[in-house]
Amino acid sequence: MVDQRSEPRSHPPLRHVWQADEPLATRLVKIIRHPSSLKVVKYASVSIISTIVAQVTLLLVFGLFHLLPAVPANIVANVVATPPSYYLNRKWVWGKSGKSHLWREIMPFWVLSFAGLALSSLTVYGADQFAKHHDLSHAATSLLVNAANLVAFGSLWLIKFVIYQRLFHVAPVEHPDDESDLVEA
Repeated sequence: MVDQRSEPRSHPPLRHVWQADEPLATRLVKIIRHPSSLKVVKYASVSIISTIVAQVTLLLVFGLFHLLPAVPANIVANVVATPPSYYLNRKWVWGKSGKSHLWREIMPFWVLSFAGLALSSLTVYGADQFAKHHDLSHAATSLLVNAANLVAFGSLWLIKFVIYQRLFHVAPVEHPDDESDLVEA
């Protein structure tokens, strides 16, 4: 049975490259040059960009300017970082263009983003409470809060990649059931 969700492959799957009867160096070069490896590098690059946006926002809103407590500042930081992450992942990593499908692309992406936000908010809350309990300075608390945010999203990184691969790696919708489900990207 042919998987309708995948594009035609011009390269063997990575597992075939790894299992080939070739020298290790040759196999490593093929793995590095494989389109799937390039996709992981692009995804990692988008993750770095969105992480920098979130970390800087959190550091400014909570750490430097004391505008909000830790958890609300974490929410702001992640809401600021999510839209660029969506557009960069969709267009650059997975090569999708045109209108986004509300239920097949946008909503699942935001659900995953909010799941990450929930986990990071729990870790940020824990870090903030730890800092308060141990009478840490605001600067130390700020660093701890940023580290908690980073660890939470880092732990979800691979899981999100696998889900985004399935989410964005689909054939374009030619005749959607409801045109209102399409949103300009």
